[in-house]
Amino acid sequence: MATIPATLDSTCTRSGASLATIYWREAKYEFLTRLRLRAYSLSTISFPVMFYVLFGLVLNPRDAAVAGTTVATYLIPTYGTFGVMGASLFGTAAGLAAERGLGWLQVKRASPMPPFAYFAAKVALGLTFSAIVVLLLLLLAVTFGGVHLSLLAAAKLVAILVAGSLPFCAMGLALGYFTGPNSAVATINLIYLPLSFCSGLWVPIMFLPKFLQQVAHALPPYHLAQLALSVVGAGQHESNWSHWSALIAFTLICLGVARIGIQRDENHNYG
Repeated sequence: MATIPATLDSTCTRSGASLATIYWREAKYEFLTRLRLRAYSLSTISFPVMFYVLFGLVLNPRDAAVAGTTVATYLIPTYGTFGVMGASLFGTAAGLAAERGLGWLQVKRASPMPPFAYFAAKVALGLTFSAIVVLLLLLLAVTFGGVHLSLLAAAKLVAILVAGSLPFCAMGLALGYFTGPNSAVATINLIYLPLSFCSGLWVPIMFLPKFLQQVAHALPPYHLAQLALSVVGAGQHESNWSHWSALIAFTLICLGVARIGIQRDENHNYG
C-alpha cells in the first residue's frame, strides 16, 4: 500500500510533463495543416504584402509623407493590422466552422486530449501567421521602402501587432461557432473587409469622411492600428490605454459569445 502514493505521484508527474507535449503537437500540426493549405497560407500572407508593395512602394515615391512620416512607414502598422486580422479570422473561424461541419470536434471531445488544447492551437496559429506577415512587411519596408526604424521600435511594433491578433482570434472563435462550413469564408469577408476600410487600414483615417472617422472609434481594428501607428509617430495622439481597453473589452465579449456557441453545440450533441 505504501507504493500507491508514489505511483500516483509519478503518474501525475508524467501527466503534467505530457501536457506540454500535447499542446505543442496540437499547435504544430495545426500550423503544418494550414501551411499546406495554400488557400489559407498564400492568401493570408500575400494579400497584405501585395497591397503594401503596391500602395507603399510602387505608387508612392519614397519622400511622400502622411501624418508626419513617410507613406512606406505609415502603411506598415495599417497593413500589418490588416494582415493580422486576416490571419486570425481565417485561421480560427474558417477552420473551426469546417471542422465542426465534419464532426471533428466530436472526435476531439471523445479523445483524452485536453479540450483547451484545440483552441490554444487555433490561437497559436493566428499568432504565428500574424508574426510572419508583420516581419515580411518590415523586411520589405526596410529593404525597398527606405524605412528606418530602431531595433527597439521594430520589436515593439511586432509585439503590439502580434498581441493584437488575440482579439481577432477570439472573434474568429465566436464566428466559427455560429457559421456553417460553407458560409464561414463569405461571412468573414463580409465583416473583415468593411471593418478594414472603415478603420482606416486602406486609406489613412484622416482622409476618410468625418462620419466614418467617428465610426472608426467603435471598431477594434482602428484601436490596434492606432497603437501600432503610435510606435512610428503617426497615431492620432490618443491614450494608448483607451485603445487597449477597447481591445480587451472586445476580446471578452467575443469569448463570451464563443462560450455560448460551445454550450449550444454540446447541448445539441449530447443533450
